[in-house]
Amino acid sequence: MNPPSPKSRSQEPETEPLHVTADPADPIAQILGVIARGERFLVCSHSRPDGDAVGSMLALGMLLEQLGKRADLVTADRIPAVYRQLPGAGSICSALRVHGPYDAAILLECDGVERTSLRGLEAFFLINIDHHISGRPYADLNWIDRGAASVGELVYRLVKAAGATVTPEMAACLYTTVLTDTGSFTYGALSAATFALARELVLAGADPIAISRDIYYSVPASKVMLLGAALGNLHRDDRLCWLWITHGDVARTRAAEEDCEGIVNFALGIAGVEAAVFLRELPEGRIRLSLRSKGKIDVAAIAGKLGGGGHENAAGCTLDGPLGRAINEILEELRRAVASAAGEASPH
Repeated sequence: MNPPSPKSRSQEPETEPLHVTADPADPIAQILGVIARGERFLVCSHSRPDGDAVGSMLALGMLLEQLGKRADLVTADRIPAVYRQLPGAGSICSALRVHGPYDAAILLECDGVERTSLRGLEAFFLINIDHHISGRPYADLNWIDRGAASVGELVYRLVKAAGATVTPEMAACLYTTVLTDTGSFTYGALSAATFALARELVLAGADPIAISRDIYYSVPASKVMLLGAALGNLHRDDRLCWLWITHGDVARTRAAEEDCEGIVNFALGIAGVEAAVFLRELPEGRIRLSLRSKGKIDVAAIAGKLGGGGHENAAGCTLDGPLGRAINEILEELRRAVASAAGEASPH
């Protein structure tokens, strides 16, 4: 039996509703069916967009344009500077509320509408495309593949299923999603298929050297200064490592939100450390956490328990302050996880 016929809740009554007639077990076919019936689409991702969010939004927008559709790309926060050199990045708009009509709103790697920080999405037919362990089927149409290395990988599959062309511009955006969401091929859902995808994208025109240079070797001085402040607050307890910055550190270094990205990896990179957390004090006093592990600790489970989410080896959440209280709370969870992992590894 066919699934219920979805429709854009923002359209005028005389507009013909969308109908999904594809196999309900095939989300790719269902999504392409919705796209085929529509004309105008909203594409968005989570607030504070990262490389996977930016690259996948741009690639999906290019796919929609190839299919003769109109695509509006919107985020609640501005695009980090290191991703603004990606093809078409200037087409992504920042807004707090979205207005239709849209035939559908496509949300990329969001575990709920609230993750976008955009208002007005509830008015539209929602398509959820996600690869996070914390992903859940909240939308009208859901495609969640936790085995994908990035949500860009799912966009790539959508492109191929649609019979569209992976242009050099699209390939650059998609390669960025894979590179950044695997931590330069060091964590996440890595497999031979991940490297095969990277190869296909390079063959399609992505320049891996230029992309890596733009992302990792073009950071502003403010980020380096912020890193110095964080390293000054670095502490280690056996297999755990943590570091933090205050709101005063951010103001003093004139750092931007995006300058915090990647700082946690310096703590995780220490020999013998299995899990690390970077804590940042927000202006309102809450504390934002970035969690990383080398594989033995499931930080997504810890983040999920505290109201966040992510991958097994890379996750995040936000806790109430003050900073000292948040540090104690997360260290308690991490120590419990480390002890549990050590018990499972013990032959006794």
